[in-house]
Order: sequence, then C-alpha cells, then structure tokens
Amino acid sequence: MSVFSGMSRPMKAAGVVLIGVAIVAAVIGGISALSGDNGANEAGPSGTSTQPGTSGGPSTPPSGTTSTATPPTSTSTSPAPPTSPGPGQPGQTGQPGQTGQPGQTGQPGQPGQPGQPGGDQQASNKWVTLRVFNNSTIKGLAARAADDFRGAGWNVVDVSNYSQGIIPATTAYYRPGTDEEAAAKQLAAEFGFKAEPRFEGIQSASPGVIVIVTNNYESGHKGS
Repeated sequence: MSVFSGMSRPMKAAGVVLIGVAIVAAVIGGISALSGDNGANEAGPSGTSTQPGTSGGPSTPPSGTTSTATPPTSTSTSPAPPTSPGPGQPGQTGQPGQTGQPGQTGQPGQPGQPGQPGGDQQASNKWVTLRVFNNSTIKGLAARAADDFRGAGWNVVDVSNYSQGIIPATTAYYRPGTDEEAAAKQLAAEFGFKAEPRFEGIQSASPGVIVIVTNNYESGHKGS
C-alpha cells in the first residue's frame, strides 16, 4: 500500500514536496561533510591562515623541512688584556737612587751654590749706585773712599763735595722702602759707619745711596 493512500490530493502534493526537501537537505549535508576539512585551511581576509592560534604569527614550516634562517653572528671582539711590562720595557728608567735625583743642587752649607741664604741679595746690593761726597777738611777724602768702595765691588758713579752744612759723622743715606736701604746698611756694616734715611736737604738728590764722608772716615774694609 502507498504511503499516500487515503490522503487527499492536496495532502499528497504537500507530502511529495516535503520528501523532496528532505532529500535535497540530505544531499547538501553530505556535500558539506565531505568538503568541511578542505574549507578549514582556506585563507582569511588578509591572506593568512585562519587556523586557531596561528593568526598574525609567523608560519611554522611543515615537518620534514629544514629552516634556512641563519642566526646573526656577533662581530664584536673582546679587547686584548694588557700586557705587563717585561724586562727592558719603559718604566725602568729613573728609579729612586739613581744619579740626577732632585735635591742635590743648592744644598745649604755649600759655598757658592744657588740657594745659599743672602748670597745673591748681597751681591745685587752692590750694584745699587753710590754717590760719595766729601764733607771734611781732608782734601781728596771722597775720592779715597770711592776707591775703597770700588775695591770691595761697589758701584760708585759720582764723587764730589758736600758744602750745604756740617755732617757730624760719615753716613750712608738712603730712601726708605727702596733697594737703597739694604745697600746702604750693607755698605755701612762693611766699612764701619752709619746708615740713615735721607734728610731734608738731600731728599730731591739723584737716585742712589749718598755717602757723605767726614774726618772720622778711616780707609779700609771694616766688615768681617
């Protein structure tokens, strides 16, 4: 007996349509099942694989293939360790105890060597100019005194007479605060007379130590 027996014609037509629809759906489902595996590996919108967990990441080469990527090679080189100087290398010259060490020149107590206290200063004082004037009753006393001073190394530039007053004793006069002061005191100590600052009458006289000799002047070097 047919499944459509006892049905009206319209019902039979509807049944046929339903069966046809079911058959078409079954056919489409089978085709989809057969092609499901191939569709999973199709490229996505950006052209990359759409498999889960692989989106946007680097592609993994298939098993059995060899990667050709070569890891970068470092080109930096470690500096060579310093080499300690061996025999004969720089650093051996000028060791303590060798000849020529500083401090050997000009040691105190050695005569004539640089650095001897007072030596240079006393020699330079003798180059200060001396002007010798006679204020005595002895003719030529200033010239005789000048010769004594020159014989001791002093720089006498003028010999004359002083007649503006009476000087009580032979004296070397200087301008305070100048190099004349040290020179006058050194000269007076060598020849045994006084050294004093210039007085009013000779304040404007020419530069240099002014020595006014009187009757008490005695020729000869008096200093030790």
